[in-house]
Amino acid sequence: MKKVKVLLLSLCAVLLVAASVLGTLAYLTSQDTVVNTFTVGKVKITLDEADVHPDGTAIPGASRVKSNEYHLVPGQTYLKDPTMTVKKGSEESYVRMMVTINCLSQLDAAFAPSGAALTSIFNGYDATEWVYEAEVRDTVANTITYEFRYKDAVNSDAADVVLDPLFDSITVPAAFDGAVMDSIADLEITVVGHAIQKTGFADDDAAWTAFAAQVNP
Repeated sequence: MKKVKVLLLSLCAVLLVAASVLGTLAYLTSQDTVVNTFTVGKVKITLDEADVHPDGTAIPGASRVKSNEYHLVPGQTYLKDPTMTVKKGSEESYVRMMVTINCLSQLDAAFAPSGAALTSIFNGYDATEWVYEAEVRDTVANTITYEFRYKDAVNSDAADVVLDPLFDSITVPAAFDGAVMDSIADLEITVVGHAIQKTGFADDDAAWTAFAAQVNP
């Protein structure tokens, strides 16, 4: 009977040792994480010109402006230098300027028989910098719009990029008489700048086609 008791006690000791060993087991594990940080791209431009007196002369020390008013006289030259800046941090972009002039029918008559060729009034235009692309006549609005594209895509990742002015002045033809001047009394020249990212497009034609589709869906 005593032998049986010894055996049972021995078994209990073995079980206690086994439980103690199993309680200290640990699995070999590992964990890692990848965190993706996304930043949002942007394209930003500004367009301005020198501030001038109505006679087209510069106002010394003045900041650049978004508009000017001119008192037109035949043969007179007026400072006008539309200048585009692609702002720092913008995506590499295609840029262009659209120049819209109203009073088209009156100007066609003034330039008869060839019709209005208004790029001839722009002074300082450099075709190697700003490439003339096309003109669009709108007989309903009585306007003509000229499209000029910058020669290359612009990279402004590190700093603002100030592009060359599209032109530096305009000249009213000396041949315009009083009747012509009266007919264009409401003349306006509007310059609009556009920019669109280069990434994702085969070339600038594809980019501007997409731009038009987005702006005029």
